[in-house]
Amino acid sequence: MSQPQSSQPSPQSPSYGASPYGAPPSSNPFGAPPAAEPAMPWAKAVLVTVVVFLAAGVVAGWAWQQFSPLAKYTVDEQGGALGEEQMTRIFGPDGTFTAIGFVAAMVLGAALFWWLRNYGPWSVAIVALGACLGSGVCWGVGMLLGHDPLKPRLQAAHPGDLVPAPLELHTWTPLIAWLVGAALACAVIAATTWRADPPVATTSQPGASESAPPVH
Repeated sequence: MSQPQSSQPSPQSPSYGASPYGAPPSSNPFGAPPAAEPAMPWAKAVLVTVVVFLAAGVVAGWAWQQFSPLAKYTVDEQGGALGEEQMTRIFGPDGTFTAIGFVAAMVLGAALFWWLRNYGPWSVAIVALGACLGSGVCWGVGMLLGHDPLKPRLQAAHPGDLVPAPLELHTWTPLIAWLVGAALACAVIAATTWRADPPVATTSQPGASESAPPVH
């Protein structure tokens, strides 16, 4: 009598372990970790960072010119003078530039650092250079739009008129606000996403290194 053949394929059978219905075999057998994503080209990373901060600098420069509180000179026979109240507005453009630059660089720096995180420490350098570019563009656009020379306007005004002071920075410190904001964003993201290495076991596994007991 012939033995009934088993319906299960043997390990030597060519169909053993194959995908059913002609499907292609899995590209991740035995739970192997997926391959690491390749980093984007350097040219693309730098180009995107430059374009983002360039556009942000233009918008921020316009906002700096529009929303900066300017001191106003009161015109008299001798020229123009600042009253006691207007003296407090002298450094208004400095504070506005610092606030706009810090917020813009922090938001954009966080987004770009997260996007470029595969570059490691180089992503910080790319974001920092972009922040410096944005700061310079912001200052240049604001000066182009709002820095009108004061003397010709005082000479053309009549006694009693109020002439706004030109838009300008009285110190170079506000320019660093962009770099500080971007660096702070990178530091916060790096600190919150950091993972400690798992502890390495220093004791041997029970029964793994011990030899079998002798048989008497």
